[in-house]
Amino acid sequence: MTRKQTLVEENVICPECGSSHLARDYGRGELVCENCGLVIDEAYIDQGPEWRAFDAEQRKKRARTGAPLDYSLPDKGLNTVIGWQNKDSYGKSIPTRNRAQLYRLRKWQRRIRFGGTSEKSLTYGISEIDKLSSLMTLSRNVREAAAMVYRRAVEKNLIRGRKLEGVVAAAIYAACRQCGVPHTLDEISLAAKMERKEIGKTYRFLTRELTLKLMPTSPQDYVGRFCGVLELSGDAQAKTMEIVRQAEEKELTSGRGPTGVAAAAIYIAATLCGERRTQREVADVAGVTEVTIRNRYKELAEKLDLDVVL
Repeated sequence: MTRKQTLVEENVICPECGSSHLARDYGRGELVCENCGLVIDEAYIDQGPEWRAFDAEQRKKRARTGAPLDYSLPDKGLNTVIGWQNKDSYGKSIPTRNRAQLYRLRKWQRRIRFGGTSEKSLTYGISEIDKLSSLMTLSRNVREAAAMVYRRAVEKNLIRGRKLEGVVAAAIYAACRQCGVPHTLDEISLAAKMERKEIGKTYRFLTRELTLKLMPTSPQDYVGRFCGVLELSGDAQAKTMEIVRQAEEKELTSGRGPTGVAAAAIYIAATLCGERRTQREVADVAGVTEVTIRNRYKELAEKLDLDVVL
């Protein structure tokens, strides 16, 4: 639906019927007469409200023109690049005698675009975030959140003395926690080809230095994704959520890994719903061992009085 605003324009009347009751259609960019439907102006510009600003900096921040900022890019998407088409702004080919000069301009633009060490670290780090996020098929909002965490780490000079790949992996893990996208450290370490211990250490360091407020993960966060990979039905997933809620009410999840509890609840629910999966299948999806699943499901079955034959 397009946004319309009915108003009486000052000193503007419809040339067809003489009515002064006009409507601004901001979706179409038109000024329309409500009486006869004549389109008076088809290139109408929404001027917007007069936002209050006390200095030039506030006026610049509150400006509504230009492309939106993209924090997943090193330059936030604001820089311009000399293209390689060898054409001018009118689409005409650049003369051969000027192409050598244009080539030199492109080369020097690449050289001076990111001059300082921090800018180079930011460029390389964000490109690594994009690669790792693509490998893990993460959404755009997670990528932007990871880029923001990494950008703040560069601004506070937290990269010095640490592997840049480890900081990237830790930023992605923090972004997944912020956006409510459940991914374990084991999954990120496997995708980044780094030690889980190193990523966890860097993640705790960033959390402390950047004062990131992240809630601890719960087994419910992993149920949907694990059930999807195991191709379980909606009934099995609902039964798993019910088992997890009962376990949390009786404080059976305290001090235990959320992935292990979720895997045990899925194993029990799949058996109860007649969609049995082996412990090996569930363990591979959840990234835990079969021993962990056995210990957790025995405890859940006993404490929750679940009538299940395993």
